[in-house]
Amino acid sequence: MNLIKPNKLQIGDTIGIIAPAGVVDTEKIYKAKNYFESCGYKVKLGSNIDKCQNYLAGTDEERAYDLNCAFADSEIKAIICARGGYGSIRLLNKIDFDLIKKNPKILCGYSDITALNALLLKKCGLITFSGAMAQSDFAFQKIDTFTSDSFFNTLRGKEINLSPQNSVTYLSGNAKGILFGGNLSTLTCLCGIDFIPDEDFIFFAEDLNEPVYKIDRYYSQLLNIKQFKQNIKAIILGDFLDIDDKDYFDDFFNNLARELNIPIISGFPISHGIKKVTVPYGATATLENSLLKIDNFMV
Repeated sequence: MNLIKPNKLQIGDTIGIIAPAGVVDTEKIYKAKNYFESCGYKVKLGSNIDKCQNYLAGTDEERAYDLNCAFADSEIKAIICARGGYGSIRLLNKIDFDLIKKNPKILCGYSDITALNALLLKKCGLITFSGAMAQSDFAFQKIDTFTSDSFFNTLRGKEINLSPQNSVTYLSGNAKGILFGGNLSTLTCLCGIDFIPDEDFIFFAEDLNEPVYKIDRYYSQLLNIKQFKQNIKAIILGDFLDIDDKDYFDDFFNNLARELNIPIISGFPISHGIKKVTVPYGATATLENSLLKIDNFMV
């Protein structure tokens, strides 16, 4: 794959905020806008960001329009998604991938945005970013410093050296490959379309409110895909918040590590929680002695 690296974010650049998924809280969006402006950036909001179609931020056509327009807008240097929830997967047949290839730029989000991360990597070879979002992380009076520092440092292209915290090593080892994964339940919803990288990859995953039997189901479904099982070289686990049984969880990943004979390590700050890192989706990464190192992912 010939990866497309986006340009680094610089002070004074214009950030576009769009809502490809769930309906947003407009007041919080303006708080996030004010925050980015206070950090030295200009901000453009998607023209349909205040729309509501049941649980979605407007119709599929409106949300896809804002996504395509944000990539086409030469003033916008980074596209930050408002929130997750649900809805990105409904846009996949409405995205202008040729337009995006010709106008590569930063796209950042997590949770439901995983669907966009995965398809833009597969269809365009574009490195995007799994990380903080406007409403979810930047609409509060007190912004978490760890989250904001990781967000801005990553989008400015600084080298990433990521160590797990309170980790469990189910199987130790080293690996190299592109960084692929995201929100586990969202990614599994893509099964049935072509979304698995052709290259070796380090698989990262997080989720919340999922019982262990469903986590087992998601991995089983992915591993039934020949290309996934062939290309996966390591698993790094972020937060799995509010799981029902930690013993079952550990038992599942101990067994999976033995079955696949690849490194599996938990405790990385990839999360739905308040503290989260922003990482480049599709960039070449190296896992060595539980340290994940990523560099040279932007121009």
